[in-house]
Amino acid sequence: MPDEVVMNKIYLVRDQKVMFDSDLVELYSVETRVLNQAVNRNSDRFPEDFMFQLTKEEWSNSKSQFVISSWGGRRKEPFVFTELWCAYDI
Repeated sequence: MPDEVVMNKIYLVRDQKVMFDSDLVELYSVETRVLNQAVNRNSDRFPEDFMFQLTKEEWSNSKSQFVISSWGGRRKEPFVFTELWCAYDI
């Protein structure tokens, strides 16, 4: 993925640069549910400074602010991953 595309997928949430789970899975060619299962099963490897889940209000604001579609309707608010996690060697 070109650098400029990646840069356009970085947002500011809670004063932190983050990427949405849906953008990371596209970058790493995995399914969102697979990433979310890994997060749920290995919560100790994903501390809050690496990632957090958006609140309903943050998610609602993000959808309107960044013109993000509902992608057919998510059941839960998305996880976002900070630049600390993004810089982490997977």
